[in-house]
Amino acid sequence: MEKVIYDILLVAMLVVSAFIIVAIFMQPSKQDGAADAFSGGTGELFERRKARGFEAVMQRFTAIMIGLWLVIGFALVVLSTR
Repeated sequence: MEKVIYDILLVAMLVVSAFIIVAIFMQPSKQDGAADAFSGGTGELFERRKARGFEAVMQRFTAIMIGLWLVIGFALVVLSTR
């Protein structure tokens, strides 16, 4: 029975990993900050800007997927030590 649960969790981890990769690639680009760091610009380095709309949804989705990935990873570790 533990082998079946282990296999299901392993497949779930692979699926969640794919979702994390897609979510990271779909997030909006923030290239202005890196360019300002090298050019000495007065960019908004310390200004905190709240994410809105699509950006906020993608940040939450990515955080949830990473949390789920960690939980599945810990469960796999526990099952593999038995």
